[in-house]
Amino acid sequence: MRRTGRDVEVCWPRLDNLPSGTGPVIKAMRPETLSIDFPWVGTSTSPPVIPVVTYENPSTIEAVLRLNAFAAIPSPMRSFGLLTAIAAALTRFKACRMRERYIERLEQKQAKLRVIQRATQIVMKARGVSEEDAYQLLRSQAMLKREQIETVAGEIVKAHETLSF
Repeated sequence: MRRTGRDVEVCWPRLDNLPSGTGPVIKAMRPETLSIDFPWVGTSTSPPVIPVVTYENPSTIEAVLRLNAFAAIPSPMRSFGLLTAIAAALTRFKACRMRERYIERLEQKQAKLRVIQRATQIVMKARGVSEEDAYQLLRSQAMLKREQIETVAGEIVKAHETLSF
C-alpha cells in the first residue's frame, strides 16, 4: 500500500468508528473475528473493505458478504494480484457510490414531481381549469415570486392540508 502512495495505519483491536477520510480497509478474516459486526460497515460513509481470506468455508464466505466486499485477497498474500484486487475494489466501490447518489437524486426529483402533481390537482379543483392551465398557473406564480415551482407547489399542498379538516 505504501508503494502505491497511500498512508497505512494498522488498527488493532477493532475500531468501532473509523477516522474520517479513511481509504480502503484491508481486513484479515480470522476465525475469531468472523462473527464480529462492525458498525461502520454498510453505511453511506463506509470505505471499501477488502478481506484477506486464509481459507474458504461457509462462515468465512458469509462474513465476507456481510462486509460488502468488492474484492478479496487470498492468503498467503503475494505481491502478484494485490494491486489488481485493490484497483478493482476501488473502481467498483466508486461506481457503486455514483449509482447510489444518482438514485438518491432521482428519488428526490420524483418526490418533487409528486408535490407538483398534487398541487396541480388542487389548483384544478379550486379553479375548475385543465391540468395544463393549472400547471401554467403554478409556473407563473413561481416566476412571479422568483422561486422554484416545487416551493410554490409545496406551499399550496401545505395550505390545502392545513385548511382541509
